[in-house]
Amino acid sequence: MWSDGAQVKYSWTLFALLQLSALERQIFDFLGFQWAPILGNFLHIIVVILGLFGTIQYRPRYIVVYTVWTALWVTWNVFIICFYLEVGGLSKDTDLMTFNISVHRSWWREHGPGCVRRVLPPSAHGMTDDYTYVSVTGCIVDFQYLEVIHSAVQILLSMGANNSSLTPFELYPEKLG
Repeated sequence: MWSDGAQVKYSWTLFALLQLSALERQIFDFLGFQWAPILGNFLHIIVVILGLFGTIQYRPRYIVVYTVWTALWVTWNVFIICFYLEVGGLSKDTDLMTFNISVHRSWWREHGPGCVRRVLPPSAHGMTDDYTYVSVTGCIVDFQYLEVIHSAVQILLSMGANNSSLTPFELYPEKLG
């Protein structure tokens, strides 16, 4: 059986790890100009704060909002995994994550661990702004797998934090009523 102090520490730890993971992801999405994930991460950070507050203060409405958001967040991360693994006709080479307003891709594409980036001269006159002229070799882990790992970590932490946020319903139903 959980004591109040143990449950609060567990919740704080999970929510802190979830926030750190989301902030790290937000930074790299900003560096890659990935506008769809930036928007999702921003909303996620706000709702995680509400979820933590609801869990610690036994606020059922906040916990319900967080639980619904967790379902959406897990769905979004499953989509990202499918997107980068090119499941179901999705292609990681589309501009979907930038809302089709730029040619930017994942920051990890050119800056992953061990990657050596080399700018190649343009093959056609007047096309100097295209990212296809960047050659990347020697990556220890391909960028799509790094993105998949980020999403998988988000799913695992979100599910753990969601279970933690539901603990007050189990332990203290009289406080929630």
